[in-house]
Amino acid sequence: MAAPMRRTLVALHRATCSSLKSAEASLDLRRPGPLYVPVRTKKRYFVPPVVGLKRRKQEQNPDAKARTAGIVFRQQYFERPINISCTAGVFDPYVPPEGDARLSSLSREGLKQRAEQLRQSATSQLAIRKIKEYDPQFTSRGFAEQAREIFIEAHGALTQFDKEKLHSLVTERGYPEMTRGNRYKTISWRFLESLEPPKVVHARCPDMVTKGNLYGQVTVRLHSKQILAIYDRFGRLMLGSEEQPKDVLEYLVIERHLVNAYGRWRLHGKIVPSWAPAKDPIIKTVMIPGPELKPGQEFEALNYEVPKPKAVQWNK
Repeated sequence: MAAPMRRTLVALHRATCSSLKSAEASLDLRRPGPLYVPVRTKKRYFVPPVVGLKRRKQEQNPDAKARTAGIVFRQQYFERPINISCTAGVFDPYVPPEGDARLSSLSREGLKQRAEQLRQSATSQLAIRKIKEYDPQFTSRGFAEQAREIFIEAHGALTQFDKEKLHSLVTERGYPEMTRGNRYKTISWRFLESLEPPKVVHARCPDMVTKGNLYGQVTVRLHSKQILAIYDRFGRLMLGSEEQPKDVLEYLVIERHLVNAYGRWRLHGKIVPSWAPAKDPIIKTVMIPGPELKPGQEFEALNYEVPKPKAVQWNK
């Protein structure tokens, strides 16, 4: 009984499948195709540029080339660090009167200069009041003496090349101006005496970055007698003399970050008037090539005469 029934069921299944196929063919029915998921199939590799292309074409879009190679560049921040412990320059610099330290205060020109200074001192008095709010011990006479001591200690540290002490006495703006060009040189400097008492002639209270970030800039007039001698790396004198003192008139700018509770008065720069005399020329050591000596031969035996340089006409 089981075998004839199985045969009957198989025959019925085959008949059903054939009828379904004929129905699909007549009605043009299609089964849904398999479901495909799109996959990232793009090749990621770096193609070297063709030899002979112009450099301008190669550098057209480097970011696109980096993305093609699968390289991720770090984000670049175009920021410049700034230093707020001192200002970038002298705010409203003091203009020294012509003939200072040479004209008598009793002469006609001296009286005119004195009247002009009194007229311009109103702004300085307001700045001094502002400085006293942050530095209660500030006085014009006492600060002038303090500025002279700062000046002497700073130049003493410069002759000894004491960088740590020099940074504590000179601002970040004045430090490169004092140390530029002093490498491989020997500096001999001495402060002998003050020809006139130092005095405060100018004061300003500028701000930077924000309105409440105040700085104090005080200009001190210093007329003194000094000795300066600079030697090059060969030990030859370049400038000045250790025996002949000179009278020097200087206008020192001393600055302090008033908002900073730990701020100190430091040397910020110097004001050179337009009528100041020109500096002495620097004597430089120049090597003149001599004859080539053979082994065992001495230069003195040749009686060689150093040739003089030819005169050259410089056209402006």
